[in-house]
Amino acid sequence: MQITYYKPNEIEGESFAIIGGELAERGIVLPKDQEPVTKRVIHTTADFEYVDTLTFSPNAVETAKQLILQGADIVTDTNMALAGINKTALARHGGTAHCFMAEPEVARIAGERQTTRAAVSMEFAARLPKPVIFAVGNAPTALIRLYEMIREGTYRPAFIIGVPVGFVNVEAAKELILETDVPHIVNRGRKGGSNVAAAICNAILYELGR
Repeated sequence: MQITYYKPNEIEGESFAIIGGELAERGIVLPKDQEPVTKRVIHTTADFEYVDTLTFSPNAVETAKQLILQGADIVTDTNMALAGINKTALARHGGTAHCFMAEPEVARIAGERQTTRAAVSMEFAARLPKPVIFAVGNAPTALIRLYEMIREGTYRPAFIIGVPVGFVNVEAAKELILETDVPHIVNRGRKGGSNVAAAICNAILYELGR
């Protein structure tokens, strides 16, 4: 294969052009509102299977955009996802990105309860005094705890991005979120990850400008 040299500011555009071309070759036409999210996830993973597995609630992308414009915060279940989110773009609309996984109090409570820090960190996020978009890319227990709080009536997330990766309870946890009426973007199956969670957040943010 031949190497083609691009200027740094040309590489992303060329990547998206390749993605668009391959989608066209496969006869795939993405819903217009979902297209930026799906393409950015493919760009992040080089995996076209996300075309079939990414699941959007009605008007999901527009709902998330409106939440960001209203100053919603984003909470992740990993510091990796937190690092990947464009926090400057989020702050432009009054939002802040958080991850509570490293909080000593979260670790203490998780140890006492014999549960995961991810589950407890969702409870800490519920204390934020504004709407929250949850971006879960690693821990199915975070999604399970969110589902429990929704069912208990103790907390209602504004939006859930549910894309944890793995094998244990991953698929079942995602299906729980799909059962709720909370606006969401969920990736069915085992695939996902912190990079995917951050990519979805950034795709939505970039729709509002960089």
